Amino acid sequence: MVKTTYTTEEIQALLPHRYPFALVDRIIDYVPGKQATGIKNVTFNEPHFQGHFPGRPIMPGVLIVEAMAQVGGIVLTQIDGVSGLCVFAGIDKVRFRRPVVPGDQLIMTVELLAIKRMRFGKMFGRAEVDGQLACEGELMFSVVD
Repeated sequence: MVKTTYTTEEIQALLPHRYPFALVDRIIDYVPGKQATGIKNVTFNEPHFQGHFPGRPIMPGVLIVEAMAQVGGIVLTQIDGVSGLCVFAGIDKVRFRRPVVPGDQLIMTVELLAIKRMRFGKMFGRAEVDGQLACEGELMFSVVD
């Protein structure tokens, strides 16, 4: 039987990210070698809201992209032959469609598009809030020793 959901503790067993950079609360759907869907509950207590922006907190777009990449990391770290630290090699065609604010729940779906020599690859990520597209784009990664 394939595991399709992951708790925060199980995510931490797979990814190296920790507070304040652990940006996925739970994986709600996982298809091995293909895609994962994760959630991030955005709260006012997150440190970036102190300066982004005082009186009008908006989640930085780069953190939305990072959160999508961490969901993708759940897929990558479980592919046979992939070992090492998965890092960004680039992003492409990223668009932000709506602001993400405290109280929002980000639902992020990331699909593996290609992987070469178990070292380089591309994913497509999509983040939504209340069924509205917040961000989408292609994420390129590299596996480093």
